[in-house]
Amino acid sequence: MSTGVIICDDSSMARKQMARALPADWDTTLTFVEDGDACLEAIRDGRGSVVFLDLNMPGSDGYTVLEQVHREELPALVLVVSGDIQPEAYRRVLRLGALNFIRKPIDPQVLAQTLKAYGLYSPSEHQPEVEPAPAAAGSDQEVPWQDALQEIANIAMGQAGDLLARLLNVFIRLPVPRVNTLAVSELRMALNITDSTSSWSGVCQGFNGAGIAGEALLLFNNARVETLSQLLGEPEEASTRNNTEPLMDLSSIMVGAFLRGFGQQMDRQFGLSHPVVLGTHLDISDLLDGSQYTWQQILAIELTYTIESHDIECDLLLLFSEESIPPLREALSWLSDATPGVSA
Repeated sequence: MSTGVIICDDSSMARKQMARALPADWDTTLTFVEDGDACLEAIRDGRGSVVFLDLNMPGSDGYTVLEQVHREELPALVLVVSGDIQPEAYRRVLRLGALNFIRKPIDPQVLAQTLKAYGLYSPSEHQPEVEPAPAAAGSDQEVPWQDALQEIANIAMGQAGDLLARLLNVFIRLPVPRVNTLAVSELRMALNITDSTSSWSGVCQGFNGAGIAGEALLLFNNARVETLSQLLGEPEEASTRNNTEPLMDLSSIMVGAFLRGFGQQMDRQFGLSHPVVLGTHLDISDLLDGSQYTWQQILAIELTYTIESHDIECDLLLLFSEESIPPLREALSWLSDATPGVSA
């Protein structure tokens, strides 16, 4: 008897990789949805009793889905599949009723073992259990390169967030990455920064590798620098004397972890320059003065990290030069067509 399976993820690349990672001999009927509301509707309609659920999505996120499944006592067994690998994220989803948590990028062998452990799947005698499933309806569509970029940025963001959360002993709310191709002059208007009246400080670090180059910018609201210094364990007199040190430390941690995870997924390595302070106590527009760039266009990835319970928010921007876009698209093309868990 076929098992109804719902794959819920806002990324078409993630949905495709999830479907390909399912065991080939597991008889399933797949339903693909892009957000939490559609997922709940599919469960209520009886289209799946097993749900693979992403956490960070626009609208109703994975936490909301788990809460509603529990509240309505919906007939669904939920496995969270996410790039948010913070220990607290794992604990929270289990408290909300998830069967288990599987980290992205998905490993078909881990997935098969997890399904077996909960009695959801038994491998056939004549077929290896980790052989990837044939292309399912809806999973063989071409993935736009921007969507592939957003998904690998999502996974790298989760790895950077996890490192920072463990270091500071906090929980970090992670966004859906924003990907835009725009003129340098449009950068400020494209930012998802709501508090533009405060003064900001910024740090930049250049990166380069395999024909892909750019700059990472960390933008931080000055109102919370002292709190950040305390979380980093710096002496109070040091934070008062020089508020750029915690920003440079934070930049090294976040940018380094992000680029490491970003490059690993594409089998690339990036060199990273030392952090340089762009300015302190400035208007956000002054920090992002486009005259510092010779590029006509940039590819921008924006990530807004929020440290829960401390009201600390910082914006991490990855800016890629226009010459970097072709080699980046080539790497993403291979990645979106690759079988999960199989390297080149």
